[in-house]
Amino acid sequence: MADHYEVLGVSREATTDEIKKAYRRLARELHPDVNPGADASERFKQVTHAYDVLSDAKQRQQYDMGGSGQGAAGGFGGFGDIFDTFFGGQTQQRGPKSRRERGQDALLRVEIDLDEVIFGTHRDLEVDTAVLCETCQGSCCQPGTSPITCDICHGSGQIQRAVRSLLGNVMTSSPCGSCRGYGTIIVSPCVTCQGQGRVRARRTVPVDIPAGVDTGLRLQMPGSGEIGQAGGPHGDLYLEIKVRNHEIFSRNGDDLLCTLDVQMTDAILGVETTIHALDGDVDLELKPGIQSSEVLTIKGRGVTKLRGNGRGDLRIGIQVVTPTKLDHREKELIKAFAAGRKQQATQLGHFQQGLFSKLRDKFLG
Repeated sequence: MADHYEVLGVSREATTDEIKKAYRRLARELHPDVNPGADASERFKQVTHAYDVLSDAKQRQQYDMGGSGQGAAGGFGGFGDIFDTFFGGQTQQRGPKSRRERGQDALLRVEIDLDEVIFGTHRDLEVDTAVLCETCQGSCCQPGTSPITCDICHGSGQIQRAVRSLLGNVMTSSPCGSCRGYGTIIVSPCVTCQGQGRVRARRTVPVDIPAGVDTGLRLQMPGSGEIGQAGGPHGDLYLEIKVRNHEIFSRNGDDLLCTLDVQMTDAILGVETTIHALDGDVDLELKPGIQSSEVLTIKGRGVTKLRGNGRGDLRIGIQVVTPTKLDHREKELIKAFAAGRKQQATQLGHFQQGLFSKLRDKFLG
């Protein structure tokens, strides 16, 4: 029978989510309602059976240890399943099971500032997790001792018994109740970890967060989760990113957006100015007659692209500020200015929801 991992197209170290995704993809492709061919139907049964085995932690462990993994896809998977059904026995596995288990995955949420997104940042995260017991180094035994062979199952981890049936006497096997299927018994468990081979502790995990991340993104750090029982392999650590809102700048994809208040006189005459961006100063030249809702684009001063080269742009929306409080002299100067210009009659135009609506259209356009 084909290997279940090969049937699903995943590695033997695949996570439960990776197995689920692979199954869903193949099921959509091979389902009889979509692909009525005989070959597709047979493959669909194999894919479904492989998923049934690998998605169940207990069945997967038995399969990885050499069990047949025969399940319910298409009827009984062999004599072992018949015995399980009628006599309550379990399929004999090859040798005792291991005490070593893979550690659990962990999820941490990390908040960073918008300016840290531009070039990436480093964090030293404090994590409460399971670490290797320094006393027994994962052996689960008190130093100077070791497990002894179970005298009930003689190290096999299984107990065989004869069951009378219509087929005659049938030999079935089940995990040894004395050693719980391990084949050995720990007479003197480590007092530090109570025979688990690991203890809870606080450790520091260094993390390099790449540039260009955004809120909701999850980063996987293989092998940085908790250690497994009896010094088993580490699980994975997942980091869920949250980018804090900035009081001035916002983000649209890889672009940074902001607005710049310009005094009316500077808008009329033009001006050179400097703004403080997230990654340093930017020199701007505002040409005479610049209007509200115009957008200036500074190439390459946005966020570094997460996948790919280069950076986005810095886009600056202009807002011309009209003074509301003028002294007598200023009013007279404005009146003289207005009197010296040829005035255009006021005209009606299409209703707009103000500056920010126009800026939004230009920012996102």
